[in-house]
Amino acid sequence: MGILSKFKNGFRKGSDLLQGALCKVSGNKALDESDLLELEEALYESDFGVESTEEIIGKIKEVHRSEKAFKGTNINEIAREVLRRILEDSEGILESIPKARPEVICLVGVNGSGKTTTCAKLGHRFKEIGSSSLLAACDTFRAAATEQLQNWADRLDLQIVTGHHGSDSAAVAFDAYSACESREIDRLVIDTAGRLHVKDNLMEELHKLKRVLQKRNPDSPHHAWLVVDGSTGSNVVDQARVFHQKFGLTGLVITKLDGTSKGGALVSIFRSMRLPIYFVGLGEQPDDLVPFSIEDYLESILPVDNTELDS
Repeated sequence: MGILSKFKNGFRKGSDLLQGALCKVSGNKALDESDLLELEEALYESDFGVESTEEIIGKIKEVHRSEKAFKGTNINEIAREVLRRILEDSEGILESIPKARPEVICLVGVNGSGKTTTCAKLGHRFKEIGSSSLLAACDTFRAAATEQLQNWADRLDLQIVTGHHGSDSAAVAFDAYSACESREIDRLVIDTAGRLHVKDNLMEELHKLKRVLQKRNPDSPHHAWLVVDGSTGSNVVDQARVFHQKFGLTGLVITKLDGTSKGGALVSIFRSMRLPIYFVGLGEQPDDLVPFSIEDYLESILPVDNTELDS
């Protein structure tokens, strides 16, 4: 299945929610206020947020003021134009082979956001594009977290460094970095323990891990990505701000977007944080973590036509 098909399948529920409301407005010469209200409610329900929703509705009304321009206009394309502008510079770009080795990617976030699974899927993706990687099981506190990542590594034939339950996560990261150097591995992907963003002692553990890595390389970690559960909607914005303030984020990975009607949360999160989105999770399989693409996202959530999915 191609990447666009994955986007379309992943965002199908959110797209279906919007299409019913959009179809009522599209081609409606009178631009009925009740239809506009239904569209507004659908945008809110999809978690696009107040600002983005108001901009989309406002743009539709603006185009409608010129009856000639509005007649036959595809409303989806009007909404896409607004979202395309909002999402400008939102695509996180990684080189196939990093210039600095090992390039360190540190995954942080709250419990249940999908960090461990994302760590494994990233290792799988790098392997698929010909870039070597090593996973570091630095979530040494959650029961069975190390075993979970080990199982993924075994399943996907990935290299991994682990510690025992309750061991110092910074020490595991140090050992993993050393292993990358000795084996000449391209990337080190670090899975950290989930933590509430309001717990200062837990955030300090992240600082310790960062300090230990910087003893090996002052530029490490090269990437600090917040992994957020997209199905929870824009409620994650506050946690993202705190992690950014206390750890220094460089990007986002938004998981669990398949099956949720809150496809607009991605827009709300980026609009608030202005951090690039590197990957989105659109399913449970190893290759369902895909690079974020503005155009694929727009074509999935607001298709210009309703043709069937490509195979």
